[in-house]
Amino acid sequence: MERRGFLKAGTAGFASLVSGAGLLTWAPRSEAATISKTLYITAGTHTMPDGVSVYIKGFSDSSADLNVPATPIVCQEGDTLEITIINRLAVTHNFVIGGLKAGDPPLVSSGDIAGGGSKTITYTIPTGKAGSYLFYDNKTSYNVFLGLHGGLAIMPAGSSNQLYSGSPTFVKQLFWVFNDIDPALNSAVQHGTTVPTSFTPRYFTINGQTSLPPGAVGFDDPSRDAMANPETQLAGSVGDRTLIRMLNAGMCSHAVHTHANHMEWLTDRGTVRGSVWKKDVLYLRNQLGKIDAIYPFEAPPDAYPPVTTGHFPMHLHDEMSQTAGGGMYLFGAMTDIVFK
Repeated sequence: MERRGFLKAGTAGFASLVSGAGLLTWAPRSEAATISKTLYITAGTHTMPDGVSVYIKGFSDSSADLNVPATPIVCQEGDTLEITIINRLAVTHNFVIGGLKAGDPPLVSSGDIAGGGSKTITYTIPTGKAGSYLFYDNKTSYNVFLGLHGGLAIMPAGSSNQLYSGSPTFVKQLFWVFNDIDPALNSAVQHGTTVPTSFTPRYFTINGQTSLPPGAVGFDDPSRDAMANPETQLAGSVGDRTLIRMLNAGMCSHAVHTHANHMEWLTDRGTVRGSVWKKDVLYLRNQLGKIDAIYPFEAPPDAYPPVTTGHFPMHLHDEMSQTAGGGMYLFGAMTDIVFK
């Protein structure tokens, strides 16, 4: 039934995966607004670095696209979200926005959206909800892993440079949305066979892409390589303090490690930390974990001779996540830190 739904929707635009953008732009407003967005639930296949074709679903910008993760949504406290979800597949799905803190109920839920159907949800954001959120499909325990997820940034009312009222300030902001892929699970969903009871991740993505080392097909192509994608790259000059909204849609926990600078650790699972620690490795919990941190873009303190430009890696300190297909090293969830 999954396959029939895919064919019914049409295949013309689904041949390649489109990475949902991670870089956010924002200008504060003195008055609340209605933020209208239409998301299409679509599906298709994506070829992984080892040549394996994997079935993927996404909340996409059009019925002919396949966006994984979804293009981020950014708004401010007081705004009203008006989101229409159109299900282009044959099976039932849904749409929820996770709660601010770990264990909180979802902010909003669409309820069931039958195959071929649609629903519109509205939610007026109260004061006190500024932060980073994952929206996703929780109709099953695994739909989020298939790619049905995306980031929502709620800004404090009237602010352009704070995560929450009184937080340290930043100049730029972006999402890093991590996910794990078990091709056996995705194949079972695609072909309507029994879904495995165990989960064996084989591919690890950041904003829907993997890194591609020199010599690999697609190296330095921003449409394929997470190291080259300007929406995922952590790029700036000294002083370009950047807020990183890290969300984990996958089953595996990760240790996010940045080179050149320590990060200012602001929140863990939506809870504002009592003090801001500087850390070079942050623990991003599995199953909807999230962290907010600022990368300060200071001159790398330990470089000799001193430098203010250069390239440094962001990678994960869990070795499996740096591979593809169980053994292809440097084809995992990592990206480039660029001091311009």
